[in-house]
Amino acid sequence: MKKSLIFIILNFLLSANGFLFAQIEYPNKSTDLLLKKDEENLEVFQQWIRWNNPGSMLLNYLIGQTSDYYDVRDREIAGLKTKEDWIGRQNLVKEKLREIAGPFPPKGALNARTTGVILKKGYRIEKIVFESFPGFYVTGCLYIPDKIKGKAPAVLNVIGHNQESFRNQLYQVINFNLVKKGIIVFAIDPPGQGEHVQYYDPKIKLSSIGYSVVEHCYFGNQCFLSGSSCAKYFIWDGIRAIDYLISRKDVDPQRIGVTGFSGGGTVTSYISAYDERVKVSVPCSWSTASRRQLETKGAQDAESEFYRGVAMGITLEDLLEVRAPKPALLTFVSRDEYLTLQGAREACNETRKAYNIFGKDENLEMAEDDSKHWMTPKIRLAIYSFFMKHFNLSGDPSEVEAEILSQDELIVTPTGQISTFLGGDMIFDVNRKETEKLIENLGKARLDVQKHLATVQVKARELSGYVAPGSGQEEPFINGRYQREGYTVGKYALKGEGNYAVPILLFLPDDHSVKHPSVVYLHPKGKAAEAKQGGEIEKLVRKGYIVAAIDVLGVGETANSAARGIADGYTALLTGRSVVGIQAGDIVRTIGYLKNLDSVDSLKIGAIGINEMAIPLIHAAAFDPSIKNIVLVGPLISFRSVVMNRFYKIGLTPREGGGNWHPYEVDFSWGVAGVLTAYDLPDLIGCIAPRRVLLAGVKDQMLEPASEELINQELEFPLRAYSFKKASGNLKTVTSFDSLVSLADWSFQ
Repeated sequence: MKKSLIFIILNFLLSANGFLFAQIEYPNKSTDLLLKKDEENLEVFQQWIRWNNPGSMLLNYLIGQTSDYYDVRDREIAGLKTKEDWIGRQNLVKEKLREIAGPFPPKGALNARTTGVILKKGYRIEKIVFESFPGFYVTGCLYIPDKIKGKAPAVLNVIGHNQESFRNQLYQVINFNLVKKGIIVFAIDPPGQGEHVQYYDPKIKLSSIGYSVVEHCYFGNQCFLSGSSCAKYFIWDGIRAIDYLISRKDVDPQRIGVTGFSGGGTVTSYISAYDERVKVSVPCSWSTASRRQLETKGAQDAESEFYRGVAMGITLEDLLEVRAPKPALLTFVSRDEYLTLQGAREACNETRKAYNIFGKDENLEMAEDDSKHWMTPKIRLAIYSFFMKHFNLSGDPSEVEAEILSQDELIVTPTGQISTFLGGDMIFDVNRKETEKLIENLGKARLDVQKHLATVQVKARELSGYVAPGSGQEEPFINGRYQREGYTVGKYALKGEGNYAVPILLFLPDDHSVKHPSVVYLHPKGKAAEAKQGGEIEKLVRKGYIVAAIDVLGVGETANSAARGIADGYTALLTGRSVVGIQAGDIVRTIGYLKNLDSVDSLKIGAIGINEMAIPLIHAAAFDPSIKNIVLVGPLISFRSVVMNRFYKIGLTPREGGGNWHPYEVDFSWGVAGVLTAYDLPDLIGCIAPRRVLLAGVKDQMLEPASEELINQELEFPLRAYSFKKASGNLKTVTSFDSLVSLADWSFQ
């Protein structure tokens, strides 16, 4: 009976087979309606557990790179067992610190002047201006106790990121209490703050770039391009401020201290490490293990990052350990928005090993409190107590109510700004003068075209941190496909150089041609920017091109959403790499994938880079001859133009509702630290010769159309390189164009 029933059901299914398949192949109207609701989703990582947080992909990869260096350093620290071992380590760190900061200028006359004096009960405030180096002025207020017997200890207070600097109420409280306890206090304006605004605009009475943090990153980027860190200016101002202090008859040179909160904590750690005259160091809310900082809050402002610092094995812990066993107090809060308490504890614990070896464990202390990013009453009491203890001062360390002065009362210059009073140089001016020497050296190197091109090939790989793909490239992973009229759109993920994937939209024409020319398409807003029907990519596909629109690491789906925009570029430069170099590797890997497609003519693979995406594309094409031609739309003319002009726009994102206070967010994902020590974008274009390069709508540093004069100046070398390769007609510039198709067609001719 059971066999008969099974036979009847099977016979029915077989007889109905055609009908069932017909239902699948030819949906009825109700099914059609359901299919229309399946709107295109061009995100490759859609419904993907492994890549479910692509916005952290870039930073996670970079943090993994830094971890390798930290691991090496940790093993070195673990091997330090004796006092001699630690002294050897300190000497090594001192050498590296001198190299990292770059040469400081020679010490000239301070030319200090007093612009005013405020007399108060029990103390006075002298308003001071001095020259950190010729033409570079620093403003500060010197708090001096009355009735000093002999020489008094002195504390340099370097300020965090408050725009008003030491005029802020919190800093006034600290300065007042220290001076009341018999300590001379010198509070100075850091670059970008108080009366030392670097891009001051008298019309808005503020920086035209934005408040202090924004300014620091803005001029910091210019310094990075030239191969240095703007930290050296903060350090040098502090060292010269100590020079001023010990030049005074009322200051005891054996009792010099430094303190600062937040960004001032960073600078405190710097000055204390670089200047052996600092007896007591109190960095507040910054002394956190570098590894933990990058893993949690991320890289911070430009002056907080040493170019190639991590690659050279230098971390914040080294800044503390290099001065052991001199007295140091670390202060921290438990709920800091910008820093990590875990890292602070680890930094303190590691540093304590050095103090133990030196037999001075009591000289290292750490004060904690439960708070957001702040100097709480408990922490302030710890600061006063620590200075009094190690300066051998008697009395009550308790905080007393401070007399708060108005900001106007503490203004040092008659106009309220150095730039409108004395003028002089700003960090941009000093960096430009130093960069002029680099530009001159580039000019000399360019005289020998062949030798220079060979050198650029090597140095560009090194400085950008480019890693060439290996021979065993993996096949991409498909995660969906859409059929459009005349072509398909496939969603693929291609393995990157590390633990990340490159999202690709592959556009394949349905024209049944055996081989097609192919284009890698790069847009700063991501692969989907022109991927909709009717967009520029579709026009290319309908012309017969296979197009691979990709999100190089840090763009589109993989754009940094895990931390501040500055974090990725600054984390990369700590290891001597760049986001640009990593992205160039992503492009070359995509080229390798296309070469293996049966439908692609491997001898006709080009690329199109829009705006800042032209930068990694130029690098990729210079490194890989498989890229037969490139089209650069709206490219930056050169890195030189960014450094040699006071203002630039690349890397700036307008901040909605930011006003004059915070008009921009700043990033460095487009830059290569140290680039101008060896090459510039025009040099890379020369390396691409004799292959075709088309530049359309070239932009200057303000992202405005570059003048003909500027274009001729910057492209002089690549034009010579193309002439040298007997391919002068293969380098072309146009100011306007009808479509990307016309540009691509020329490049493939």
